[in-house]
Amino acid sequence: MMSSSFSLLVCMSTGHRMSMFRTMVSQLVKHERIETTVAKAKEIRRMADNMIQLGKEGSLCAARRAAAFVRGDNVLHKLFTELAYRYKDREGGYTRLLCTRICVGDAAPMAYIEFVDREHELRQSKPPAPLPPPRASLDPWTRSRLARQFAPPKEEKVSNSDI
Repeated sequence: MMSSSFSLLVCMSTGHRMSMFRTMVSQLVKHERIETTVAKAKEIRRMADNMIQLGKEGSLCAARRAAAFVRGDNVLHKLFTELAYRYKDREGGYTRLLCTRICVGDAAPMAYIEFVDREHELRQSKPPAPLPPPRASLDPWTRSRLARQFAPPKEEKVSNSDI
């Protein structure tokens, strides 16, 4: 798992990088799909998911934290009303990366980053996986008896001193 201080974009200063990320997350919330490089999209995905979590939380503290990050009152309003309502039953994974092409100028791989479960999305989201059927819990005595029943028989060790 990556550390939170690690960034794939080490060629720019921290202030410039964070300013760029704030702008890109705000544009993602506003337009719900943007095209950027794969490295930037991977970084944006974390921050956009955190903003959706703050929108779902809906408290004053969460609103202030989100307002300190995103740019624009209309973006903040959309985050706490429309997107929070859309993802109220979803536990995570609010964004999707779709690799598109290679950039002509510098051969950087480009990708779309978009929110899932929205109108006019490029690829439909997968249905949630069905939960496995619940298993009946066994008391410890029954469990140990079943373990002995299906376990291979123990073999006696032959030591070299007996020979």
